[in-house]
This record gives sequence, C-alpha cells and structure tokens, in this order.
Amino acid sequence: MATHTISPTNAFLMTFLITVWGSSFVVVKIALVEGLTPIAIATFRLLTASAFFLITLAVKKILNRNYSLHIDNKDLPRLILLALTGITFFFIAQVTGIALANASIAAILVCLLSPILIAVLSARILKENLKRKQFIGIGIAAAGTLTVIAGGTLTLQNNPTFLTGILVLLLTPILWSTYTITGKTTMKKYNPFLITAYANIIGGLCLIPFSLAENSLAKITTMNLQTWAAILFLAFTASLIGYFIWFHVANQVKAAVLASFLFAEPLITAVLATTLIGETITLYTAAGGILIFLGVYLVSKK
Repeated sequence: MATHTISPTNAFLMTFLITVWGSSFVVVKIALVEGLTPIAIATFRLLTASAFFLITLAVKKILNRNYSLHIDNKDLPRLILLALTGITFFFIAQVTGIALANASIAAILVCLLSPILIAVLSARILKENLKRKQFIGIGIAAAGTLTVIAGGTLTLQNNPTFLTGILVLLLTPILWSTYTITGKTTMKKYNPFLITAYANIIGGLCLIPFSLAENSLAKITTMNLQTWAAILFLAFTASLIGYFIWFHVANQVKAAVLASFLFAEPLITAVLATTLIGETITLYTAAGGILIFLGVYLVSKK
C-alpha cells in the first residue's frame, strides 16, 4: 500500500534517479551539438532501450519460468496510452524543446509543473489526500525552483524559436503526469518492470514512422563514439534503470511524495551543465537549491 512516508532505501533510489535524469538533459544537449536531430536522439535512445528491456525480460523468464509476460487484451489500450504519453510524445516534446530552448529550461518546466499536476490528478483520481505539511513542502520547493529561474535560467527573450521551445516543453508535464497516474493504476495489476518494458518497447516502435519521415535512421552511420556514449547512457541508465526505479518506488509511496523529488532535478541539471557545458551557478541557484531540498524533506518526512 502506498504511504506518505518514504524509506531510506527508496529515498536513496530516488536521489540516484533524479541525478541520472537531471544529467540526461545535458547529455541530450551534447548529442544535439554532435549533429543528431531531436527525432534521431529520441529514436536511437528508445530503440536501444527497447533492446535492453527485451534482453532483461528474456533473462527474467529464463531464471523464473513462472514470470508472466502476459497482458490482458482489455488492458492493451491503457498500455498504449502509457507508451504514447510517457515515451513517444514525451521524448519528442522534450528533445525538441531542448533543441529550441535549452536543457535547463526543459528540466525546470518538467520538474516544476509535473509534481503539481501529479498531486492534483492523484488527489482527484487516486483519492490521495494531501496533508497540510505536504502542501507547505510543495510550496517551498516550488519557490525554490522559481528562485533558480530568477537567477537567469529562464529569461524572457524576443526569439520566436525560443518561445516555440517553451510552448513545446509545456506539453511535457502534461504527458508525464498522465503517464505517472495511468502507470500507478496499472501497477496494481501487473509487475512494474513488465509494464515499463512494454511501454518503452511500444513507445520506441511508434517513433519509427517519425524517423522514416525525416530519414534520421541514416545518421546511425555517421555517429561518433561520444554520440554513441550519450545514446547508451540515455537508453540504459536513464531509461532501463531509471524507469524501473520510478515505478518501483511509485508502487510504495504516494504519488505526491514521489513527484516532490523532481523539484531537485533543475539544481542537478544546473550543476552538471556548469561542469560539462560551462554554465555558471549563481547565488540564486544555490539559494533555490536549499529551498528545493527543504521542500522535499517536508513532503517526504513522517
């Protein structure tokens, strides 16, 4: 049964997860600089991740013949919804938004708006009541994220491409919230890893028509070692390991508690962006980081 508290083990897993996902925004930007298109990055990442998921499912079946790979026909529409919202369209929107705007803004919009939408949807759909302390924690974490934004990460720019990127990125929290809430209800019936694997495989296959349309599959012959390293990191660590942790923890804690950890991602992205692409961390970013972690603490503590 999902609870308002989180164990030390799950807290560690979520900390690892947000570190990986926070760095993934920067890794995507590096892949873009190396010449890949948003569709190419999403496709190569998800098809590679699909291969990892298939191998893992095969190993699970070999080691345990009783491990069920079956999904009821009546649940296929829900599985397809998971694939489209959390995989196909989510990554198209995210990578396109990063290309048109930047990695830090992508992290902020996903991590600031997603927890708010998840909390609202979980309260209405999953009937998860929030305590006053948790509302305060969410507010403090949101204030921390806005402080990071005020430090210069998100600025008004009279640039049509930049503004288009912002509009595209605004789709990501809607898609991720739908994916998370749909996934939590599906996890009550099936193994979290099985559903995550199927969603990634179906989502990756759904990207193929987009890749064929822009002929991005041909870029596989021109990718260098650094680009392949970026794709493998995104596919294995951020997708295979990351999605498993997300639903593993989601099956044990309330959606709002789970979502609160996303508030720390913009700070992680900013720190890694400083190391990898030369961005500067301001006093605003440091102050915002303190508020973010305070908010996460209030939401997750007993």
